[in-house]
Amino acid sequence: MAEELVAQEEVDTQKDKFLIFHLDDREFAFEIRFVSEIIGMQKITPLPYEAEFVKGVINLRGRIIPVIDARLRMGLEERPYDERTCIIVNQVRNMPVGLIVDTVSEVKTIFPEQIEKPPQLQTNKQSVFLRGLAKTDDRVKVILDIENLLFTEELSRLETVSEANKQEPVH
Repeated sequence: MAEELVAQEEVDTQKDKFLIFHLDDREFAFEIRFVSEIIGMQKITPLPYEAEFVKGVINLRGRIIPVIDARLRMGLEERPYDERTCIIVNQVRNMPVGLIVDTVSEVKTIFPEQIEKPPQLQTNKQSVFLRGLAKTDDRVKVILDIENLLFTEELSRLETVSEANKQEPVH
């Protein structure tokens, strides 16, 4: 019973909280409850035959974590990583996935009434992971549905990498 109360309190403290990050001059956000940690850039081991936005895997304290480049995923031009570039490690469908972003700026409260559905202008695959647009501080933040960030085909391949990692940690 006490464990359930603690778990409920943790969920409540994350309610309406979003991690804000930048790609160029654009602001993106997704729910903080998916974030495990934010780390600096690591050595990435490329994987053969993956989509261009799947940069490879990192070894994070003995766990193999697939990493995708958010710029490429969003259809933006690739750019060299710098000292502000970081990896947001998320739990996507019970699997850790790293998301490379230009910078992380803050955790912000965004209430449901601040979020509007995205316009139906796009019919491409990127629109699948757009949850909405939030109007805050005279700016618009693109709210992502982090669980849909990867399509089923890519997710299945990355889950295979992640499952193999659960068998035996890499040192």
